[in-house]
Amino acid sequence: MRMVFDPAEADGLRAAARDAAMEDPTLAYVLADLADRGVDLNGCRTWDDIKAERGLAEDTPAPGEPRVA
Repeated sequence: MRMVFDPAEADGLRAAARDAAMEDPTLAYVLADLADRGVDLNGCRTWDDIKAERGLAEDTPAPGEPRVA
């Protein structure tokens, strides 16, 4: 499955890429690539997958403690 951007969003990404090109060419490349190809959702990992790969502990809040990101 692939997520693609509508033409206005893609144009916005390309404009951001042009603005970033001189200061951060890597960011410019990534933004332009996103505008052209979208995002392959099959290659994405969830936050739970990343936590498991890195051995991060579960972040369960104490009772009454708010859960924040």
